[in-house]
Amino acid sequence: MKTVFILLLTITGAGAAHSQTTGDVLRQSAGQGVHDGAQMATQQTANNVSNRILDKIFSKKKKAAADSAKGKAATNPGGMATGTAAAGGAASASLKTYSKYDFIPGDKILHVEDFAGDAVGDFPVKWNTNGSGEVQTIEGLPGKWLSPGKNSLFYPEYITDLPENFTLQFDLVSSDNYSYYSSAFTVSCVALKNPSKEFTKLLSDVPKTAVDIWFHPQDASPSLGRSGYNVFDNNDRTIHNDASNEQFISKDPNKRSVKVSIWRQKQRLRVYMNEEKVWDLPRAFDATKTYTTLLFSLQDARPNDKYLLSNIRLAVGSPDTRNRLMTEGKFSTTGILFDVNSATIRPESYGALKDIASVLTENAGVRVKIVGHTDNDGDAAMNLALSKKRALAVKEALSRDFNIDQARMDTDGKGSTQPAAPNTSAEGKAQNRRVEFIKS
Repeated sequence: MKTVFILLLTITGAGAAHSQTTGDVLRQSAGQGVHDGAQMATQQTANNVSNRILDKIFSKKKKAAADSAKGKAATNPGGMATGTAAAGGAASASLKTYSKYDFIPGDKILHVEDFAGDAVGDFPVKWNTNGSGEVQTIEGLPGKWLSPGKNSLFYPEYITDLPENFTLQFDLVSSDNYSYYSSAFTVSCVALKNPSKEFTKLLSDVPKTAVDIWFHPQDASPSLGRSGYNVFDNNDRTIHNDASNEQFISKDPNKRSVKVSIWRQKQRLRVYMNEEKVWDLPRAFDATKTYTTLLFSLQDARPNDKYLLSNIRLAVGSPDTRNRLMTEGKFSTTGILFDVNSATIRPESYGALKDIASVLTENAGVRVKIVGHTDNDGDAAMNLALSKKRALAVKEALSRDFNIDQARMDTDGKGSTQPAAPNTSAEGKAQNRRVEFIKS
């Protein structure tokens, strides 16, 4: 058993953010002086985390595991990209757990990133960085993950515009016992005209207009994590805050992964960690600015401290369920998610289910047919059967959890026979994995 000694130190926060370097600001928002003028407990580690334990968690060279995960993804009927029970921290959660969850994913998927096309050990081909990073696999979790190097800014080059209404979701994992004094993981929505030339010069040659949101799996208390945000307007940090949370905690084996959901509606920003809404800001985004770039960053981190990122999903649109169902007679959503090769509804689907349930509750005379659809991965007959089971699962959830009379709902499934988009890209496949509601 490791022996850990605790040394108490007093840390005073830095000055105004607009006079700091990018590194200073990110470190300030990353848990190295997480809030101004606070007294914090710092951990002095007597033993380094052993390479054996680290290799068990982050196995970047286990080709067999990677090939196995890839093979499973290729044969999963319906191919639900987010269908891992462990990633996102929702393994044992239920729909009831998410009863206050009002996040609704955008209805048109713009980009999906799971690094499936990138080689383990390489930096992703379609991304850019001023530092380092590599694609890895994680023992016990499917797929591939991006692990950023320290002192690195990195971003997907294919994202060139962030609409005024968008949703962003991703899974984030930390290493075991991630140090309080290593930096947070930060995602930023930034207004840049030429990202490839400007992203490394923020706060210096390029005035920073951005919304930064950061996540740290270790607060001063070992049983808590911490998150926060900084809003910048031409290098002036106009608003900022941070708070403890119980969703992302490196010392808890069940909470080292978290599903992050970010929702922009014009100026408004909402941020969720699993089922918990951690931030809801009415004036985070400047309505006069065009936010173009999704920028991720990690500053200082101790050698054994790592983050891994995957299952990124950017979608556009503020779903108008009521208008589409009542006026157009049809509504389709990609926001109802299922476990892989299963009709089990994932708990983060609660917001989308609640949305359609509200319309049915307010319009008691309306009947609907619920139709399940899949992409074309796997066997066609299995996909057809699975789509029917998933439609039935949605009907049962609406009845059980939202008191919608089952007599008002019929179900059907079309498998992969009616694609909404070509099955030639990750985005197209994600668009095809949907549930359709048809007024009858």
